[in-house]
Amino acid sequence: MIAYVTVGADDIARAKQFYSAFLPALDYTLEESPEGLSYTLPVKSGQSAVQPEFYVKPPFDGNTASAGNGAMIAFEARSQQQVRDLHAAALAAGGTDEGQPGFRASYGPRFYVGYLRDPQGNKIALFSSNPDEPGRD
Repeated sequence: MIAYVTVGADDIARAKQFYSAFLPALDYTLEESPEGLSYTLPVKSGQSAVQPEFYVKPPFDGNTASAGNGAMIAFEARSQQQVRDLHAAALAAGGTDEGQPGFRASYGPRFYVGYLRDPQGNKIALFSSNPDEPGRD
């Protein structure tokens, strides 16, 4: 099981604007510290932390942050409409489009996804595979 994912960012304020445009709608809460941003899922009383947690931080080595070539982080939405809404919100918050929401021929018939890049260049996917919604024809 993946415990956490961290992406580097040189401009934490821009990263906060971008990620806060869609992660709260996926039930993530934000904690800020001098080390950066921590987005976590709610924990029910008596349970361990819900994973994975998502961190946005300046690189520990002090060098410029860079996006990983071939790396992508995917967040699951509840519906196709939520994918569209969150993709638009993330773009309005400083992201760049890497693929408008829709079905992709190379994935399953219910995999609905939109791609974008955060202000640092990290690739993000927002997807839904809700079995209660129509699939692609």
